[in-house]
Amino acid sequence: MMGRQRATADKMPGIGCVPEAGFLACKLLETGKMKIEKIAEFLDRTLRVADWQDVSHNGLQVAGSGPVRRICCGVDASLEFFQAAARRQANLLVCHHGISWGDSLKRITGLNYTRVKFLLDRGMALYACHLPLDAHPRYGNNARICRALGLRQLRKFGWYHGAQIGFAGRLPRPMLYTDFKKLAAGILQSELRVMDFGPRTVRMVAVVSGGAADAVEEAGRDRVDVFLSGEPALAAWHPAREYGVHAVFGGHYATETFGVRALAELLARRFKIAAEFVDLATPF
Repeated sequence: MMGRQRATADKMPGIGCVPEAGFLACKLLETGKMKIEKIAEFLDRTLRVADWQDVSHNGLQVAGSGPVRRICCGVDASLEFFQAAARRQANLLVCHHGISWGDSLKRITGLNYTRVKFLLDRGMALYACHLPLDAHPRYGNNARICRALGLRQLRKFGWYHGAQIGFAGRLPRPMLYTDFKKLAAGILQSELRVMDFGPRTVRMVAVVSGGAADAVEEAGRDRVDVFLSGEPALAAWHPAREYGVHAVFGGHYATETFGVRALAELLARRFKIAAEFVDLATPF
């Protein structure tokens, strides 16, 4: 019976239904009342949130009210992002760094109060996804950076809390390191901080977005030519030098825009709802 209903819904004209979204999603699209919880459930399944142990409480962190009007995606759950989304009349916000980490919301005072109140006063929901979005092989930050670099033969890389969240792969052909830095700067749209200790010509590249400078040792053990991450750290300097690895840092923010950009595209395509990435160009 369900199969017949699904087929019928997929054929109904003028609904803009996407088969992968499921029969219930199609019916909600038909009535223009896609519920926040249904989109959150879709993201939970797609990103395999339940499979990850994370200090971030991934998933729907703040409930909203009413049907979804517009979706805004961003890197950080900051007041600046909330205000930008409100100006765009969005009532579902999707971000990489949410507001609920460990016991961070143990007291709703100070910035916690300001941010939560802003969302509740406007009926805005907040969905956050941290490690699952770093590691996802299709929509994740690291996979998307690897794709932009043109890396091939990808394999998992970057151990963090018992799981690998990054990827390593080969450039299509050997490249001068000076040319690689130009390529990376163009893709990340940021100013690079570099530790130039590797070979003149590079081929093997490992990518772990955000604050993963300590993974340079893993890159050295794996004979990687270039390790690409977000935030530089003093602790990476000597391992990079002693292993003979280039360490390239493009900024925590810049390396973690890729996943939320991908989610904006995915949600717009699947649910036929306006969705956009809000770029705050945070210089860090």
